[in-house]
Amino acid sequence: MRLPAGSEAALAALPWRGPPEERPALPVPPQRMPLRLAGRFRKRWRWVGAFGERLIVFGAIVEIGPAPMTFWGIWDRERRRLRERTRRMLPGVRLEVGMPGRSMHIRSGQVEVDLELGEGKPIECMCPTGEGGYTWTRKLAAVPVAGEVRMGGRREQLEALGVEDDSAGYHRRHTVWKWSAGVGHLSDGRAVGWNLVDGINDPPQASERAIWVDGEPREPGPVTFDGLEGVAFGEGSRLRFSAETERVHHASIPLLGRSDYRAPFGSFGGNFPGLQLASGLGVIESHDVLW
Repeated sequence: MRLPAGSEAALAALPWRGPPEERPALPVPPQRMPLRLAGRFRKRWRWVGAFGERLIVFGAIVEIGPAPMTFWGIWDRERRRLRERTRRMLPGVRLEVGMPGRSMHIRSGQVEVDLELGEGKPIECMCPTGEGGYTWTRKLAAVPVAGEVRMGGRREQLEALGVEDDSAGYHRRHTVWKWSAGVGHLSDGRAVGWNLVDGINDPPQASERAIWVDGEPREPGPVTFDGLEGVAFGEGSRLRFSAETERVHHASIPLLGRSDYRAPFGSFGGNFPGLQLASGLGVIESHDVLW
């Protein structure tokens, strides 16, 4: 499959950020995208996280070229226990994570999760990756999430704020990034969510960086990460992070490459530009991948 006519002009217009009806004429989900472009495999993923006072739940469906996988995790903040599982979707292997419509379902042994996501105002952007490649992403934070988590004989009703990450594209063969997403409340009581990144989809403008205040997104300037301990903004404000648990995944991807991944989950304090964070829960991720 080749890109449609006029793709050169669309690629030259990147980076772009805006509403879907103004998107450059390049295929992105749910459209069919070529498996390979510019000598690189297509990557696609959907990640959903729900951040509650007692439970943090996350799940993802990932495709790297022809190699699909799922992963999920439940961090029990009261019992200080992390349940998690990563599974490659080989022929005949049952999917453990499903995300039809605006829902997420997990079925793995004695763990069952059924969550429904509310509506919000996502941001969408597209960025060039050189040599004819590009990426697309749609992010949404501080979206209402409700449902039930079942672990053996235990049932927990979950009402929380959540984060969605839908991404696809033809990333550079070696990609390194740090990413933070989370939810919480400001000192004046308004709900807040964020999506901050360094190393991927991060031009000075038209990036995937976003802060949602009472559901309305705004784009901050570039950020820097203090390892996995915080995020700093250019004008001096800073988010502080305190890890409670961590998902670590190091793997080789047959015929493709390798992945080194760390994602601690925990609580945040500090401030955004012009906004004081009263309480926050979220994740900081570090990913070094050859794909």
